[in-house]
This record gives sequence, structure tokens and C-alpha cells, in this order.
Amino acid sequence: MKIIEVVQHLAPGGIETLVLELEKAYQNLDKVTIVSLEGSQSDAEKTWPRLTQTQCDKVFLNKQPGLQWSTVQTLTALFKEHQPDAIHTHHIGPLLYGGLAAKRAGIRNIVHTEHDVWHIQRSKKRHLLQSTLLSVVKPTLVADARYVGSALEDLFPTHDNCVIPNGIDTEKFSPGSQFQARTSLSLPQKSGLVGCAARLVEGKGHTYLFKAMLDVPSDIHLALAGDGPLRAKLEQEAAAMGLSDRIHFLGNLDNMCEFYRSLDVFCLPSEAEGLPLSPLEAQACNIPVILTDVGGCNEAICPNTGSLIQAKDSEALALAISQKLLIDGGVMQPRQFITQHYSLNKIADSYRNLMLQQGEAS
Repeated sequence: MKIIEVVQHLAPGGIETLVLELEKAYQNLDKVTIVSLEGSQSDAEKTWPRLTQTQCDKVFLNKQPGLQWSTVQTLTALFKEHQPDAIHTHHIGPLLYGGLAAKRAGIRNIVHTEHDVWHIQRSKKRHLLQSTLLSVVKPTLVADARYVGSALEDLFPTHDNCVIPNGIDTEKFSPGSQFQARTSLSLPQKSGLVGCAARLVEGKGHTYLFKAMLDVPSDIHLALAGDGPLRAKLEQEAAAMGLSDRIHFLGNLDNMCEFYRSLDVFCLPSEAEGLPLSPLEAQACNIPVILTDVGGCNEAICPNTGSLIQAKDSEALALAISQKLLIDGGVMQPRQFITQHYSLNKIADSYRNLMLQQGEAS
């Protein structure tokens, strides 16, 4: 098949990582083109060097903020030129532009994945826009978690959806040497190490994690993978709390496997999520996780080794970290849970079969 994936931008993040992983899984069978509505290729590759290793065609539209009908026209021409067998959109912006362009180009095989629902639940305008787009574009609607699927049923009762969870490359994300990983990242060898991989943006709960670090033993350190507009503010917060020597800002990393392998426990204290990839990757490396009980996080956690806590609760976070590091003592093996439920190849096959079925039906 010829598949075109449409995303808002190509920058380090869960949706974007999943799209690159799907392309890698498809590449021996299908021709994939990834369209980024925002940004330029040169800027994206500087921010995310992994893009230079991606073999598929990438198109950057450099869309500016605000509604732009010209973007629909550009995509319509692109789709007519490429004549794809399927269009796969991710999030509401790509559904708006990619979905309308696909309809204008006469492409009926459109798959749209919702990776979370909080942005629709909190905005009447977004809900109305999404409802209108679903009625006009008529995509095959996919939820990335059972929680998201159930919420979509309540929000859009006349539009059916199916659930295809996010998946990861379990061959790539695998256990390895903690000593070697910490050495490569210049992290302390003799300290307990908590890690968080997330964009440094509002809603990811970094401040609550910092507060929790004040209530755990002083020999426990925190490593942060990821970057974003809040980095300077968070570095100032860490300094004001006297935590600068215990919190390590690593920025965007090319080798996330080494990051996860360096940890004793992984923590994602988000205020809202769909089905996040980072805890799946950490658990595939046999690192136990602590997640806030939001969105589909309860589906992403190994029930035997993980801990779910309430969002915005630094005391519960500190207690869970202490328990994992001081009591459980590294005897946990969450990898089997991930390989059984969240294998990338299994997820890619599900998407591909769905596209083939919809192509035959259209």
C-alpha cells in the first residue's frame, strides 16, 4: 500500500514517535510518506536528529498559527499526486486539514487516531469541530486506549470506534547494563535513580515530582529526558528547592534505551494522558513504573510491578518512589507484560489490516 501519515509536527513526543515506529514496521511492505503540518525539515532535524535516519519521504508544510484554507489546498494537490491507498491522521489538526483534503482528493480510506480526549472534553469549540469533522470526513475512528475509546463513545455516540493500543519496538527496548548506561549519560553510579521522559511543558507534572524529591532520601537522584519551553523555569524551580545537584536535565536524547536502563524506577506524573509510550518503553527495559491514574495509564502499567497514584499528589509520589527503591529492591520484571500486550509489530499489523479492510470496502 501507499500510506500517508499526517501529524501536527515532527518533534520528540509520543504521537510522533509512534508514527516513526509504524513507518519502520511498514517499510518492507508499504511506501509511507509522513506529512508534518508545521515546521521545516531543517529545523525538525536539528531538534530531533532521529529524523535524518528515517528512510521514508517527509513533507513539511511550515503551516503558521491559525486556520489556513491554503493548507487544505496544498494537501489536496499532494494527495492527488501521490494517490495513496490510505490516509492516517493523528489529532484534531491533522484530521481537519488531512481529512478535508482527502475528501476533496476523492480518497475514502481515511483512518483517524485519537491519542487522548482531554483536549476535546475541556473545550466546547473543539468538541463541535471534532463532531463536524467526523460527520463530514467519515474516517475510521481509532482510540489508542480502552479509556479513550469509551470517552469517544460518550462524546460522539453516532460514530463507532475501535481500539488499537500504542506499541513499541520490544527488540530495541530491552534490558541492559545499568552501569554502562549511567556512564554514557554521566549519571551517578551509587545513587538511587528516578527517571521521567516527557516534554517540559504544562500538564506533565514535573513540579509535583520535584516536590516529591524533597521527601525522599537525599541520595536519590532524578533524571529528566526531554526538552521544552518550561526548561528554564523548571531549572530555576530546582535551584530554589535546593535540588540542582540531584536533578539532571538531559534534554532530548537519541538513545532512549540507555536512559531507561540507567534507572531504578520510571515515573510519569502527568495531569492528563492517552496511552503514553514512555512507560511502555521503560517497562520493556524491565524498569518498574509509577504513573498517575489519568487517561489510559492504568492500561499501560504492569499490574504486578507498577504503582498508580492520584495526580497532583507529591506526597503519594514520594511514598511510591521510596517503596519502589527501598522495599521492592529491583526484583520486578515488567517486560513480559509489555511484550505480550504492546508489541509494535502486533499493533502495526492491526493498523495495516484495518486499512486493507477499509480499502476493500471503499
